[in-house]
Amino acid sequence: MTATPSISDHATSSDAQLRRGFGPRVRKLHARIGKAHHQAEGMSFSKALLAGEATPLQLAALLRALVPAYRFIEEQAPAAAAQLGARELPWQSLARSAALAHDVATLQALPATPASAAAAVWLERLRSLAAQAPHRLMAHVYVRYGGDLSGGQQLAQQAAVILERHGLPSPGFWVFERPIGELKAALHDGFEQLQLSEAQEEDLLAEAEDAFHLTQALLAELAELT
Repeated sequence: MTATPSISDHATSSDAQLRRGFGPRVRKLHARIGKAHHQAEGMSFSKALLAGEATPLQLAALLRALVPAYRFIEEQAPAAAAQLGARELPWQSLARSAALAHDVATLQALPATPASAAAAVWLERLRSLAAQAPHRLMAHVYVRYGGDLSGGQQLAQQAAVILERHGLPSPGFWVFERPIGELKAALHDGFEQLQLSEAQEEDLLAEAEDAFHLTQALLAELAELT
């Protein structure tokens, strides 16, 4: 497999400028998830995707597995965020459910893949948080959408190459209608608006790490598909 650089080591000049303007909460989040981010990138499926060597079946399984969690986040997180003081997050522009549904439909010609046990665990975690700890649910919002707007843009390029090589359409999951830098700034601003106690702040940071660990379980599943 061809060696590939780490997503988290990549940054455009606009990304670098944005990082200099991070607020205190976003800086804490970035610091807290850094190790888990590198671990996720080092997993077999991640490396295969970054090298353009993942299979269309693996990509289809990934997109299928993401559907329930994104749908749940988009149903539950806006109200949770508003209750916590973040009323200006660009939910409509961030939403990925419609794009995921479209991608899954366009890849129906590929064989069916087993239901993802990791995705089921993740969805159950989201349900529990929505009911009992909405501030922790926001950690999943940050990890998912922040990732889609950052390293996900590099993954999108490789996914498109892989699918097009097999005569399949490029995925729309990572394609946003508004400029990426603008959406990142709006996401970060929204998280700085959250009104959290010290204990809730620590919960948010801890849950962001847990969100990456749940992602790692999904990546491990995908590596087993042939």
